[in-house]
Amino acid sequence: MAEYPGGVKQFTAIVHRGERDEGGFWATCLEVPGANGQGETKAECLHNLTEAIQLLLENEREEVFRLDPEAETAELLLA
Repeated sequence: MAEYPGGVKQFTAIVHRGERDEGGFWATCLEVPGANGQGETKAECLHNLTEAIQLLLENEREEVFRLDPEAETAELLLA
């Protein structure tokens, strides 16, 4: 995951074509296990994946601080 000015983060989406008889697309995110999206078009699929990533990260953050209100965050940079 890369982070850019303004708090914008970049994730890696793996996009797959649906089965021939079903059509559409489905995608997962390498950095956020459990996040997935699907749609009739690639754009719709990626939009749905983006929403899933945001929801999972928000829920995880809320849960972590609910369990430990004293927890701290730290930014990590990987090359």
